This record gives sequence, C-alpha cells and structure tokens, in this order.
Amino acid sequence: MAEIKNYTLNFGPQHPAAHGVLRLVLELDGEVIQRADPHIGLLHRATEKLAENRTYLQTLPYMDRLDYVSMMCNEHAYVMAVEKLLGIEVPLRAQYIRVMFDEITRLLNHLMSLGSHALDVGAMAVFLYAFREREDLMDMYEAVSGARMHAAYYRPGGVYRDLPGTMPQYGEGSKYRGASELRAMNEARSGSLLDFIEDFTNRFPACVDEYETLLTDNRIWKQRLVGVGVVDPERAKALGFTGPMLRGSGVEWDLRKMQPYEVYDRVDFDIPVGVNGDCYDRYLVRIGEMRESNRIIAQCVQWLRNNPGPVITDNHKVAPPKREEMKTSMEDLIHHFKLFSEGFHVPAGEVYAGVEHPKGEFGIYLVSDGANKPYRMKIRAPGFVHLQSLDEMSRGHMIADAVTIIGTQDIVFGEIDR
Repeated sequence: MAEIKNYTLNFGPQHPAAHGVLRLVLELDGEVIQRADPHIGLLHRATEKLAENRTYLQTLPYMDRLDYVSMMCNEHAYVMAVEKLLGIEVPLRAQYIRVMFDEITRLLNHLMSLGSHALDVGAMAVFLYAFREREDLMDMYEAVSGARMHAAYYRPGGVYRDLPGTMPQYGEGSKYRGASELRAMNEARSGSLLDFIEDFTNRFPACVDEYETLLTDNRIWKQRLVGVGVVDPERAKALGFTGPMLRGSGVEWDLRKMQPYEVYDRVDFDIPVGVNGDCYDRYLVRIGEMRESNRIIAQCVQWLRNNPGPVITDNHKVAPPKREEMKTSMEDLIHHFKLFSEGFHVPAGEVYAGVEHPKGEFGIYLVSDGANKPYRMKIRAPGFVHLQSLDEMSRGHMIADAVTIIGTQDIVFGEIDR
C-alpha cells in the first residue's frame, strides 16, 4: 500500500478578488488540510497612514479603493465618522439616497461574491448571469458620480449632487444591433435615474430566481457546500464574525436593525439567517439579502420621487457653495477656495462609526487633534477578521474545500491589507 506523505504546499491565489495577493501555506496529510496559514501583506497601500497627510475630503477617495466591490459603503462609514466629529445634520433626502446606494452596493457585492464563488467551485454560467445585472448597477453608479467604480459620491454633510433627470443611452455603435433591439435596450433608460432604478427593482427578483434555479438545488453545488466550513453560533461570535458570515451561523445581528443609522429605521426589511453555519447556509443568506436589498431600494425610490429637497448641508465651512453662487458672491468664493485648498478643521476628539457593509461590520475609528487632517485613522475591515478563521474552518477538509471556504468568506484584499 502506498505511503501517504505530509506536504507543505503553496496554494493560491484562486479567487478573482484575491488577484495575486492571497498566498495560503497549507500543511497537508495526503489531500487533507492539517493547517492553513494565510500570508497577507502583498497589496499594502497604507491607506491609514496616507490619511494623516491628506485633508478629510482628500482621504475620501481612498475609501473606494479598500473593498473595491463595495465602494459607497466604505465611503459611508468614513463620512459618518467625520459628521459625528463635526456634529452636523445630513438632509433627509441625502440620507435616503445614501441608503438606496448602500443597498445597490450590497447587490453589486453579492453578485460578485455569488458569481466568483460559483466560478471557483466550477460553475461558469452563474458568473455571466451575475455580471449581466452588475452592468446595470454600474450604470447607476456612473449616472450619479461619473465613475463606474471609484465613485467618491458621499461627502461629509450629504452627497455630491442630486440624482440626475436623465440616463445615458446606448448609441448606434454596433453594426450587429438592429434599430428595434436598440430601442428595447434603451426603453428603461428613456426617463430619469429613478425610473431606471425602479425598472431594475421590478425585474431583479426574477434574476435572483434564475441564480437559484442554477444553484440552490443543484446536486454538485450542494455536495461542494453542504457541511463544509461549519462554524457554530458561539464560535462565530468568539471569532468576531459579522455580516453574512455571522448570520449564516444563525445569529440575527445586523447593524441596520440593531443600531439603525440614516433612515434604516424607516424602511421595511427582514434579516435572513442560516441554521447550520456551513457554506451552503451562507450562500442562502446572501441570496436572501439580495431580495431584501431590492425591497429597500424600491421603498427609497418611492420616497425620493415624492420628496425633493437639499442633498448636502448648507454649512459652507464643510460643503462647497453652489457653483452659480460662487461666481457671484465674494464670501462664497472664499468658502470654496478655502475648502478645496485647506479643507475644513474638525474639532478635537475621537469617534467610531460602523456600517452594515455587504461583508460585515465595516468601521472607521478617527482621532482628531483639531487640524484639517486626521491625527490617526484605523479601519475595521470585516474581511481581515474572517480570513483569520480560514485555518480553523478548513482543518480536516480536502484541498478542494479550501477553494469553497475562501469563496464563502467573500474576501477582497483591498480592505484586508489596507
């Protein structure tokens, strides 16, 4: 009988969002994992240190580059921390816009997570289906901010600008696309951004049904996920899990319900939770969250239709004056110049602001010494906490299961190695 040898193996990177920077050192007994040691530190971009040399406004775009599939949620935690220190009120319309785009971001994240997890496990089609919907969501980002990914749309005191009244349309760029096909593609884009988002919310539940048709009862998918990477509720809490990783273990904890911020206490939604704490339950939780996010977006659309108003604070020490006012009033010109050359000074103090990010609790801890730059900034990234559990979750499983576990953790290295 052949002797089974122990191996130490370099494994990865295999997840699309770990592009070259997740190296696992696996200690194997045959094909069974005895120990998994994640090596990080290969993507370090020093965000926390850079913030000490940038004004509060200049630090904002670095947030998009942390978890680069959950851009606006990262921004949200940062602007909430700055607003707490400043003690400023955010207009109600801006709060609804933020909540709506937080949930659009959650869909963006979960579609990427679902598609790439399925791809890791061996299912190709789901990835293409998920990216079909991501394209529309990216267009929503682009409509409000001008950028598909790194939006820098949230600002201390509100959001950069109100929702646009028109949507970009597809042009006659392709000789393979007929006039009738082009008209059908542009039908949802003929109105405002809110019309486009409403059309998306009407058809998205059927898209989630398609993902479930492909995966939920698929025997290969269940064989690869059921019973893999089980974490019981007490252990999940002890490991510091948050988000779908914690709710997948059956713990009903969601900051949007337990510690409501912005207008989450005004919208109606449920918290999907798992039962068994395995990879399959975490998949079901994310599917459930997509349906709930869609409900929240639809409610925000209805409110925003009926309630016009300001979308950023009128305190010109923090937010720039309107462009036309800047060109006619000396005081507004001075405010504008000082704001973008020097930035605003934030009262001395320390603050923590956390949001229910698609991956878990994403928090910003800020220390101010009264200057126009943070004295210190610390980021609480959910992916970093979850990656620490990889060793415990994968022990006793096969090498192929390590792929499933990395996928279920939904890690993105920008926030882990920040």
